[in-house]
Amino acid sequence: MTTELRTAPSAHDAARSPLRRRRRALVLSWAGVVVLTALTVAGAFDATGVLPLGGGLDVVVALAALALVPFLWTRRQLPVAYALAALAVLGPTATPASTVAVLAIARSRSVRTALPVAVVGFAAHAVQGLWRPIPLPYGWWLLCAAAVFAALLGWGAYWKARAELLLSLRERARRAERDQAERVERARHDERTRIAREMHDTLAHRLTLIAATAGALEYRPDAPPEQAAAAAARVRDAVSGALDDLRGILRLLRAGPDELRPAPGLADLGQLVAEARAAGGAVRYDDGGTLDGVEAPPALALAAYRVVQEGLTNARRHAPDAAVSVTIAREPDGMRVAVVDDGATAPAAGASDGSGTGLVGLAERVELLGGTLDVGPRPDGPGFAVVAWLPWGGWERASGSRSSTTTPSSEQRCD
Repeated sequence: MTTELRTAPSAHDAARSPLRRRRRALVLSWAGVVVLTALTVAGAFDATGVLPLGGGLDVVVALAALALVPFLWTRRQLPVAYALAALAVLGPTATPASTVAVLAIARSRSVRTALPVAVVGFAAHAVQGLWRPIPLPYGWWLLCAAAVFAALLGWGAYWKARAELLLSLRERARRAERDQAERVERARHDERTRIAREMHDTLAHRLTLIAATAGALEYRPDAPPEQAAAAAARVRDAVSGALDDLRGILRLLRAGPDELRPAPGLADLGQLVAEARAAGGAVRYDDGGTLDGVEAPPALALAAYRVVQEGLTNARRHAPDAAVSVTIAREPDGMRVAVVDDGATAPAAGASDGSGTGLVGLAERVELLGGTLDVGPRPDGPGFAVVAWLPWGGWERASGSRSSTTTPSSEQRCD
């Protein structure tokens, strides 16, 4: 299943959108005011087409009002609105522009700011009705003017609240898209980290075995044919096992969890030790019989297997000629896994120093189970020790109060 993400609009597009809306509102408002003002001026002519006394003033007021309307969408909005109200005192041809000014300010300013403008506009039309002819009785004129300006004020406030709500919803949608993109990227990062850890855990052991065997063949080119053939067989088996592990990882990427092969556990420790012995390592394995019939939780069994696998890989890389002891001890509240060697007397042929991610990943795995991992030189003599304590109930919690993480230091081996 693919996830489609729509990219949020750029800052340039976001800045241009309000500018377009402002220009469109200016053009539409000014066009409407022009039409209404023209109709008002046309109504001032008498039946013979002649302007009555004072008609010239109405034309001048109309032209002045039309010239001021575009400034309602500038920083001089409030002075322009009051000027249009003053023009409305002189003649009805300024009424369309004055009412548009109240609506524009109610849309763009707070009610506290727009209310005085509406009151001044109402007062201007009240004064206009005192000395200019009006089509209604003066009381009805005041009532209609009050209703119109109150409606303009409420309509503008509603328009402003709706615009702010839409803006907040758009911002919330953009924020949700950004959060979704971040979650997808974080999920990809976590998945890459998990795959890298699984690759290391499954392949490093066998590849180190191959490197050690190949290094022994290079170091002893005069080895008897039987030993060379046995070493080549071990390399072949290790390569075959590595390919099987790689196919398993590929199935992990392509298939669902139900189609994957079971994870290794305590029952596979014997085979792991046998592979190390077949590669020429002196490995002693002792579980004291404490694991007979024990069904450990899958997470704990896998962690124990990874501890032994990492310890053997670490010893083979840095102490190939050392004797290694693998000890599994069952305790009342957990399990102790130890991989200890007696020290290296010669460097591993063809082995690298490692990247250090193996022990770091192992420490994270043990910590998630609420256990502890001690990695470092043996306190009682030469050699190196990897000791893990895993609680029986550790798989039920992400971390415990006894958890601690030990990462490779400059004195520790890095795998």
